[in-house]
Amino acid sequence: MAKDTFLNAKRTLNIRGRLVDLSTPAVMGILNLTPDSFYGESRVATVEQALLRTEAFVNEGASFIDIGAYSSRPGAVEVHSDEEVSRLTPVVEAIVKRFPDVVISVDTFRSKVAREAVQAGAHLVNDISAGDLDEAMFATVADLKVPYIIMHMRGNPQTMQTLTDYKDLNLELIDYFSARIAKLKSLGVNDIMIDPGFGFAKTTDQNYELLNRLEDLHIFGLPLLVGVSRKGMIYKLLGGSAGEALNGTTVVNTIALLKGATILRVHDVKAASECIAIVKNMKK
Repeated sequence: MAKDTFLNAKRTLNIRGRLVDLSTPAVMGILNLTPDSFYGESRVATVEQALLRTEAFVNEGASFIDIGAYSSRPGAVEVHSDEEVSRLTPVVEAIVKRFPDVVISVDTFRSKVAREAVQAGAHLVNDISAGDLDEAMFATVADLKVPYIIMHMRGNPQTMQTLTDYKDLNLELIDYFSARIAKLKSLGVNDIMIDPGFGFAKTTDQNYELLNRLEDLHIFGLPLLVGVSRKGMIYKLLGGSAGEALNGTTVVNTIALLKGATILRVHDVKAASECIAIVKNMKK
């Protein structure tokens, strides 16, 4: 059943009437407008820096830019929604104007922030809580008529790493996504992507269990986003720091592609684009 679902999986996104083809995996570059994101090189402090980073990402092969103004690393500092909006909207507006073909994703779990960002020009919402941290999010996404990424997480960024007790991790993910997908579809949200949430409410061993069984999530027939870039699951296993985790990231991204990942969310766009090119050539 899962194999048949994968073969008939959704391969396009409707971005304001423009169909974005995902039959070949895509790269999503990470743009952090926060002073405390776990990987310092991903941070930008001004609109001009954001534009320069976006230009580099586009030249290296990114077709999506994921913009976040609230760090979701374990123990991250709380950011007021007004501050999140004030960080996001000028950057979104500038990127839309300079790079009209780039798909802009806004990384937020707040419906107010999602609405403001989409009104500023963002094309889709990337929610680490899949609606759990804001009960108005599902209705907001339905009203905005934009694609929606739902991620698996327990708790919030401050508590998630204390909530890692599972009887069967993959069954938990399947139940979690099934309930949310059904609710979203009942509201008329048709463009849904799923993100298994590597590093969120999961131990290092659980992250690798999830990677090993990643193809189980094709049961939904939806695009699968994988975000492992420079995360602790890599450098805690291999040693070193996030700054030394590019090679490990490339290995894990390649495994994810072989298991059917649709979008790679990364700090290092060129390396991810090369992974996609090699896997695509191997499969042709």
